[in-house]
Amino acid sequence: MAIYLDNAATSFPKPEAVYRRIDEAFRQSGGNPGRGGHQLSLDASRIVFTAREAVANFFGISDSSRIAFTSNATEAINLALFGFLHPGDRVVTTNMEHNAVARPLRALQERGVEVVKVAADRYGFVPAEDFCQACAAAPTALAVLGHISNVTGTIQDLETIGSWCRSHGVPLLVDAAQSAGLLPINVETLGIDLFAAPGHKGLFGPVGSGFLYVRPGLELVPLLYGGTGANSDSDLMPEVMPERLESGTPNTPGLAGLTAGIAWLEEVGLTAIREHEIKCMSRLLAGLAALPGLELYGPGDATQCGGVLSFNIKGLDPSTVAFRLDHEFSICVRAGLHCAPEAHRAIGTYPVGTVRVSPGMMTSLEEIEEFITAIATIAGKV
Repeated sequence: MAIYLDNAATSFPKPEAVYRRIDEAFRQSGGNPGRGGHQLSLDASRIVFTAREAVANFFGISDSSRIAFTSNATEAINLALFGFLHPGDRVVTTNMEHNAVARPLRALQERGVEVVKVAADRYGFVPAEDFCQACAAAPTALAVLGHISNVTGTIQDLETIGSWCRSHGVPLLVDAAQSAGLLPINVETLGIDLFAAPGHKGLFGPVGSGFLYVRPGLELVPLLYGGTGANSDSDLMPEVMPERLESGTPNTPGLAGLTAGIAWLEEVGLTAIREHEIKCMSRLLAGLAALPGLELYGPGDATQCGGVLSFNIKGLDPSTVAFRLDHEFSICVRAGLHCAPEAHRAIGTYPVGTVRVSPGMMTSLEEIEEFITAIATIAGKV
């Protein structure tokens, strides 16, 4: 059995309850939610509603109808950016963002949106003071921040930035791809107006699940137009949430699995999950730092980063290291630019990128030791 250390891409394995719930939904609730009055359609509708309530409760969202389900965080971010911004608007973001943020913003820039990027230091940290000053420098339509970097694992100061944005009337979009399910997040107390997250990472749902939260008072232009199961007499999209932003048949089994993943998280507790992540990361940092020829990137302190660590072995391309880990040791990691080229420019690893190791709740400390031993072997043969 392979040792899986690529949880920043997709968490694996999932809790057994997630597998069971997906299978149950496939087999027993096969109707189309909201598209009929028969019992199987109603069963599917209950699954979708239960998932919406579970997400709302987990993230401190008072009105679950403000949650639009998507296929992943990338779709949620695109829905937020293209649905909210207009030519002439000014956006403040950072150079640590994933391409899920950077590429839509580039496309919007070509349509007349001004994009300002606040620079991170060599550890991947964006000073909150710099970010807020950039927002204050000119009228800003939207601030966009990745909570945790998928390259360095650096946790940004969302509490300070969210508070400043809320008090100064600057809407804030948060990309929680690496933090949802790892850190406690309450959208109200953190001042978050738009919140995008995948279901398949820290929330332990399946691929094909994600969502966007839209604060009451903000209205977005839909990204997709089509059937919603309601207002079928009109060729216009409904004005009410969530139907306005949800066209087409949703991933009902995926949402059943997402609900089961959130229930598992609530049972285990975020405190226990965070403690385990810190133990794994602390051992990784100490073990790799002790090896000659390695360069580590990021904060260097497990309490200041999520479950992501990037490193390189002097004299070896990161893709070679990842290939050898897979083929010689059955250890799964990711190498390259991790869909965040500007982040690599910030930490000095562009264009080759890094080897990225990302343990999760299902990772054992014994597996961490096997990984360190494997890297020591590879580094010793350079």
